[in-house]
Amino acid sequence: MAETVTRTGDVLPRGFRGAELGWPELHRVPHPPYRLPLLGDLLGASRRTPLQDSLRYARQLGPIFRRKAFGREFVFVWGARLAADMADESRFAKHVGLGIANLRPVAGDGLFTAYNHEPNWQLAHDVLAPGFSREAMAAYHPMMLDVAERLTGHWDRELAAGRAVDVPGDMTKLTLETIARTGFGHDFGSFERARLHPFVTAMVGTLTYAQRLNSLPFPGLLRQATRQNEADIAYLNRTVDDLVRARRDGGGGDGDLLDRMLDTSHPETGERLSAENVRRQVITFLVAGHETTSGALSFTLHYLSLNPQVAARARAEVDRVWGDTAVPGYDQVAKLRYVRRVLDEALRLWPTAPAFAREAREDTVLGGEHPMRRGAWALVLTAMLHRDPEVWGADAERFDPDRFDASAVRGRAPHTFKPFGTGARACIGRQFALHEATLVLGLLLRRYDLRPDPAYRLRVTERLTLMPEGLRLRLERRTEPVAADAPLPSAEVSEPRCPVHRAGD
Repeated sequence: MAETVTRTGDVLPRGFRGAELGWPELHRVPHPPYRLPLLGDLLGASRRTPLQDSLRYARQLGPIFRRKAFGREFVFVWGARLAADMADESRFAKHVGLGIANLRPVAGDGLFTAYNHEPNWQLAHDVLAPGFSREAMAAYHPMMLDVAERLTGHWDRELAAGRAVDVPGDMTKLTLETIARTGFGHDFGSFERARLHPFVTAMVGTLTYAQRLNSLPFPGLLRQATRQNEADIAYLNRTVDDLVRARRDGGGGDGDLLDRMLDTSHPETGERLSAENVRRQVITFLVAGHETTSGALSFTLHYLSLNPQVAARARAEVDRVWGDTAVPGYDQVAKLRYVRRVLDEALRLWPTAPAFAREAREDTVLGGEHPMRRGAWALVLTAMLHRDPEVWGADAERFDPDRFDASAVRGRAPHTFKPFGTGARACIGRQFALHEATLVLGLLLRRYDLRPDPAYRLRVTERLTLMPEGLRLRLERRTEPVAADAPLPSAEVSEPRCPVHRAGD
């Protein structure tokens, strides 16, 4: 069976070695000790937490290293200098491989999973980019507010009943409803359900299956999981087909993303997206448009609950900027600069899309010392790039939003903060996600005090994206504003180190 790893469109067989991977001097790149025949570097590794395993190896092996499993070798890069080199669009491009390529049975040539040589990526990008303009975002804002009100209504009921709130579950409901309402005029009714919508269950299933494929020598070992994955894909397809059919039968919407997909031609070529590609784009947006944002919000709320001084300062900013305004306007969200710094710092420590792959456009030398042939690729380990002590200091594991003070940002080298990927293939919905998350954080800070469970220790679950596992918070309704000059966070308040635990251990 072929491995879906491309070298500018070619397909490499399973079992390819370093030279075939395009790294002629791969022996110069360190690897973990105790490498075994067949298993490679899997001794002591967990199939559930490959990313967190890679973070541990990164600390041991340095800014570039390799891991091997079942005859397949993967190169990881996280040093800021090397990562910046790979961000050079003239020499490197997006590589669709590993778990991302495993999503192609469901997302095909959608924006996130398209190979560089596939024409539908540029077509869809050009058609849909206006859907994320300032004017479009302002039109989405009232719907974001409406969904956020449903969240606070749910949290008020949980508070009244004396229950802690399920942060990852509720953030997933929030972000799914937000992208479904704003992009496709659809309501999943998530907050009216006791459990997550079946769409989310199917989506999580496909993401988890895609990751599991990376750590197995033969997909045939996952027969039952493969059948479930096929059922999950079929459900996602049916859901989206029903959504598109309803839009066509209804005669169109209000110019949202789905209308653009169905009715907009490319401004230069006149081409339009095919019915199959529309389905793939809708699935891409529904999955990517809520999965990563829900994780970002969950991690941010976790850190806010552990750092009351940070929460007080952020809340004071909300009180000062929004005042007595019952419903904040679109322009008021961007004025929450400290809240945005809190969000950025959570994304630094736990970028919910924790890595991205890059391939060489032509023969080149990475960082002046590692030769790469055309098509050679590596994973930029974002979660470790964001912890590089040469960029972020000796206390890089500490949560400190002032790392994103304007002067601090200006003083850092470019390409050191990459939660949305890099280059032409970076996330098209970045501004959508940042506006939504900042708005929701402002609304929640204005309404609640967040109380952590003293016994909880952060555990991160991996399904290509990252999410805190089992995070529950107690809520208290605010009774009076806090002082606008709340003190800055201190090292003692923040977690002293990055808690890397294996989900399920």
